[in-house]
Amino acid sequence: MTKKEIVRIISEETGLTQLDAKKIVQKTLDAIVDTLVTEERIELRNFGVFEVKRRAARKARNPRTGEKVFVPEKFVVTFKPGKEMEARVRQMEQQAAAKAAKAMAAENRPSREPVTQH
Repeated sequence: MTKKEIVRIISEETGLTQLDAKKIVQKTLDAIVDTLVTEERIELRNFGVFEVKRRAARKARNPRTGEKVFVPEKFVVTFKPGKEMEARVRQMEQQAAAKAAKAMAAENRPSREPVTQH
């Protein structure tokens, strides 16, 4: 899903124009980024936590050449989903597993064609 699709859905569900919905979505995303830059953490209840973490400098190896290289420290954004999101994803996993098990059972089921003896 893209930002444009999110804007369209919000517009349809709220009656806002797509332009107004786009402004709201963009302002929300800008606020998240601004908060991460200034406070390094933003918690959105029932959604999750975005956090800026420091990755220390380290020595690594170029996989093509085997040459040792120095990787400088950097800051990365991490995301930890909230309980509600986590539960819904687990539910999706369980549904996919049940569907796969049902398909496997149907695949392994013997055919019900009559057996004729000669």
